[in-house]
Amino acid sequence: MSVPLLGMETEYGIIREDMENSDPVEESMKLLQACERKSVSGKWAYSQENSHLDMRGFKVGSLAQDEEEDAFCAEDRKRPYSYLDMKCDRVLTNGARFYNDHTHPEYSTPECRSVLSLVAHDVAGERIVAECVALRNRELGGKPLQLFKNNTDYSGHSYGTHDNYLIPRETLFEDLVKGLTPFLVTRQLYAGAGKVGSESVGDFQGLQLAQRSDFIETVLSIETMTNRPLINTRDEPHAVSSRYRRLHLILGDANMSAYATALKVGSTSLVLNLIANGEKFPGLELADPVADVSKVSLDKTAALKRKANGTVTALEIQEAYLEAAEKAFAGKDRERDWILEEWKKTLDELRYSPEKLSDRIDWAIKEKLFTEFMQSEGIGWEDPMLKSLDLEYHNLDPDRGLYRGLEQEGDVYSLLSEEEIVRAVDSPPVGTRAQIRGQAVAQSAENIKRIHWTGVEFVNGEILDLTGVISSEEVEEVLNTCKQLV
Repeated sequence: MSVPLLGMETEYGIIREDMENSDPVEESMKLLQACERKSVSGKWAYSQENSHLDMRGFKVGSLAQDEEEDAFCAEDRKRPYSYLDMKCDRVLTNGARFYNDHTHPEYSTPECRSVLSLVAHDVAGERIVAECVALRNRELGGKPLQLFKNNTDYSGHSYGTHDNYLIPRETLFEDLVKGLTPFLVTRQLYAGAGKVGSESVGDFQGLQLAQRSDFIETVLSIETMTNRPLINTRDEPHAVSSRYRRLHLILGDANMSAYATALKVGSTSLVLNLIANGEKFPGLELADPVADVSKVSLDKTAALKRKANGTVTALEIQEAYLEAAEKAFAGKDRERDWILEEWKKTLDELRYSPEKLSDRIDWAIKEKLFTEFMQSEGIGWEDPMLKSLDLEYHNLDPDRGLYRGLEQEGDVYSLLSEEEIVRAVDSPPVGTRAQIRGQAVAQSAENIKRIHWTGVEFVNGEILDLTGVISSEEVEEVLNTCKQLV
């Protein structure tokens, strides 16, 4: 078994530096309006959305996001825009969705079949967002608008980067939780984007591994904006519900390093395959996984209490998952071999020479960069300048972003070729239903009445139901039969 589809959603931090109290809703809307790429705008089928079903077998009456949405709506009624105007939903020719998630512009990649394809589309999202920032700043006559691919504003707010995996419904939910929880607690060893200071431990001074770790409050929850969980239980597969679940993970960081994104998604995919194949990890269950998320982020060598007895480190947990994955998947295909090789290399360097991670793992890049800065300036981690630098690391502006500067100097590992990124900016991943969606936008945008992850409806009444379209053969069949696309 392999995870058939992967996806990534990223909410970007946004600010107008020329205004003391800028309105992120309006700024996100104006940003999206500046987009010049061919797209279908304002036709997203919200009726197909259902975020209230829970994987544990029930439907919740309301969510915290509903209350926030109501509050927003009350405020929005004072604005001279309609709801759809403010959402500014766009579906692009590459099959991605780009829209205003109220206080953040959000870019959702198209569905991808491979890890490296997903990483290319995630980076393509950065390019498209940065392009829109430049266009909007041209309108403003300077560079007052700045966007950040990060997860915190250092004022108690956190916004998400969600990795998504289509998994078989036949996998027992209880097995999924038991098998996945220790892995998710500890994957921040290489997936963490790094964060100066802490918003949950007030006296912490230094660099922790991950930004979202300050905001994880429970193991399981359907919520995404409050009571944030290790494992989100929303049961909205965007596929045939009797066959699939969509695992919607909200605990991850926004990585500037494409390598870190690939390792994060790749290792998670392999662990999900292990669980689906019946692999058990009883010796790795933790006594207090929620507390351990912060504990590991603040100290990667911390001893974690097992549920049974004794202690285990985050590195030991990751090594146990890697060993099981190597036994099950080594030699199966090229991409999985690459993931296994890089996962092992990264864990070995964490154990023996962590300084070698400073060209490809975000927190390690920051650690080296900020340490050198502190030494040159004679300051410590408590200096507020470090938080400003932390934010600038994630800035999409090529002239200001610290990661962008390291890229330009060749100081960080380059996973993707320019050709791969440009192709993902313009074109959908071949053999996925995103190919159908993207081709519909490219060829017949003016004829589209409604569009969604699961289908396209044309103004002439023709409907493409993509709910059950998963395989490349099914994709090809639709492309060959739709009158609008042939």
